[in-house]
Amino acid sequence: MESKIKKIGVLTSGGDAPGMNAAIRAVVRAARARGIEVVGVRRGYAGLIAGDIIPMYVRDVSNILQAGGTALFSARSKEFCTEEGMQKAIDVCQENGIEGLVVIGGDGSFRGAGDLSARGIPCVGVPATIDNDISSTDYTIGFDTCINCVVDMVDRIRDTMRSHERCSVVEVMGRHAGYVALHAGIATGATFVMVPEVPCSVVDVIKKIEEGRRFGKTNFIVLVAEGVGHAEELSRYIQDTTGIVTRATVLGHVQRGGSPTSRDRVLASRFGNLAVELLAIGKSNRVVGVKNDALVDYDLHEALAMKREFPMDLYVMNDIISI
Repeated sequence: MESKIKKIGVLTSGGDAPGMNAAIRAVVRAARARGIEVVGVRRGYAGLIAGDIIPMYVRDVSNILQAGGTALFSARSKEFCTEEGMQKAIDVCQENGIEGLVVIGGDGSFRGAGDLSARGIPCVGVPATIDNDISSTDYTIGFDTCINCVVDMVDRIRDTMRSHERCSVVEVMGRHAGYVALHAGIATGATFVMVPEVPCSVVDVIKKIEEGRRFGKTNFIVLVAEGVGHAEELSRYIQDTTGIVTRATVLGHVQRGGSPTSRDRVLASRFGNLAVELLAIGKSNRVVGVKNDALVDYDLHEALAMKREFPMDLYVMNDIISI
């Protein structure tokens, strides 16, 4: 089937996530295979406004599949949130013959894509964020890599905590969502997991630690999503209350980087290819995703309005088996 469009752009926006490069690669090659010209927009919406655009061919995306970060760079743009900035972006698209955009990023990036679609620039969103907090998909690009990174770091910390019979409070990313903390907590056998979705206090943490001590436990890991509290403060409270030597570790941006896992590479490739397919058949204002391992796509505004129910069954399970 002949494509309804002849030229598309691809950009990455918001926080970087491992697997973004795999998505860029898939978009470029899927488009070129369909005879669609592709340009890369560097530095997200800020670059779109500035006209920071480069042509992209199949060989331009060689050897980026395994790389973390984003080859197209990313930036946040306050100007794009204004009507004047939006119009500049539209003008750049029209001047460069860009008939559609693949936007790789999170909720904020998708809102921008929705605004562009409403103004005549067809867009398809590809969910990429380590927080896994986009409701229209079971998994986002970067989440699996992030979890594996956290697990590796916590496993290393655990060795010392076990050797010296100590407690470690590890702060992970997740200002508004606790999926990283929860999944990593289960995978590392954390004594307690603090997430924004479940109200709890330091008293609950102490109770869990004391319960473990009664059963002979001598070392403890507490995982804290950054949106709940600070590792340093919590570690001091635990040490002062229990007498257990407690150390704090803030993993920070180490969670964003590194080579993507095979799962993220495959997911990103599937998403990128589907995004091009949708634009090629004339679909716009869509966001792609995966549900029960099957690819799906939704109206972008419908996707943004979706609410994800926090998996309390997993949280309760972890509380039971982490004694």
